[in-house]
Amino acid sequence: MSTDWQALLEQVETKLNEASPDSRRLFHGRGRCYPGLEQVCVDSFFPALLVTFFEEYEGEEALCEQLWQLAGPHGYLGVAAQRRYRQGAPVDWHCGQPVAAPLARRGQLKFPITFERQNVGFFLDIEPGRRWLEQQVKAHAGTENLKLLNLFAFTCAFSAVARAAGELEIVNIDVNRGVLNRGRENHEFNKLPLKGIKFLQLDALREFKRFDRRGPFQLAVVDPPTRQKGRFDVSLNYEKLLKLLPGCLAEEADLLMVINSPRHSEAHFRELIEGADSRFEVLERLPQNPDFPDRDPDAALKMLHVKFRR
Repeated sequence: MSTDWQALLEQVETKLNEASPDSRRLFHGRGRCYPGLEQVCVDSFFPALLVTFFEEYEGEEALCEQLWQLAGPHGYLGVAAQRRYRQGAPVDWHCGQPVAAPLARRGQLKFPITFERQNVGFFLDIEPGRRWLEQQVKAHAGTENLKLLNLFAFTCAFSAVARAAGELEIVNIDVNRGVLNRGRENHEFNKLPLKGIKFLQLDALREFKRFDRRGPFQLAVVDPPTRQKGRFDVSLNYEKLLKLLPGCLAEEADLLMVINSPRHSEAHFRELIEGADSRFEVLERLPQNPDFPDRDPDAALKMLHVKFRR
């Protein structure tokens, strides 16, 4: 029996009719709000539509055809399908034509991405965190020597958003030189000044003392991978990093602390932070990206605004 895609197609059609140029998730099955569709997602990276299958479904090509019928009239050029259940997560362009250089769009900013990797290079779910950082940079406008520490920077989207929002120094830390190079390219692609922005290939935990003296930082983003083999595991290492962080923070600092592990509840995350150092105070959990509904809020991405005071 072929899969019933009706709920998915209705969601996609509704969001396409909203005519937003920004990249966004059009259907989020992974939040387990749509029975039978838990292993499929649809993302808009205009003019490309990306369908991700985490498990095999009957009727995958038929779905791509139906999505193309919805997206084509809105100016999309092609529909790509990434099959995570196959070795290498191959990508096939089922409808329309391949988009040779896809982009993630966010307002005036554009980020070159790739569909040839499991992580395209731009995370859609953490958009509330990027908006939070924009607001913080603007709120700190005029602060002398304003500095942002961006840990586990990946392709440095937080850095680009912060630099576009105001004047400040930024230290981007990641253990992977390749993603840092892409981060630099993201700044250059958007014609953002690189003065005062560092891209340092370091282990955020093990090499902390190699960047802590670049502070003190009034702003910080801590967004680690749930598990990076041989490098970082949130269950084992997050608390260790939290104990080190105060050493490089200003007298007062605002931090965005993120955990993307369904096994760690919000209450556990709060206890972890405030238990690591009494000077950390969790002020609020940022609202969930509405494009990523989840049946269990504790299983969803958790983004906490944390205040540090000496």
